[in-house]
Amino acid sequence: MIKFKKGDEIIVLTGKDKGKKGTVLSISNSKVLVENINLAKKHVKSNPNKGVTGGIIDKEMPIHISNIAIFNNQTNKKDKIGFKCLEDGKKVRFFKSNNEIIDI
Repeated sequence: MIKFKKGDEIIVLTGKDKGKKGTVLSISNSKVLVENINLAKKHVKSNPNKGVTGGIIDKEMPIHISNIAIFNNQTNKKDKIGFKCLEDGKKVRFFKSNNEIIDI
């Protein structure tokens, strides 16, 4: 089961962006696209029919899911995620350090 969801605040564990925080934009298979993390230069050709101007842009590239951890705002540290079922049968994620529920 994937422990991260779109909109989660994460922290990068390894690589050139180690220690940076960002928001998850999308998840596919074992890769995660994070806002302003793992930027690469992309050369774009202009296309006047579509209104695209040419030049060099910064583009977010995917990062492997094992290289990120969820960020806990209460402790200001990275944290692990656990799953548990509530009394009404709803499955929720929680922080393992302080047992606070992430989704409601």
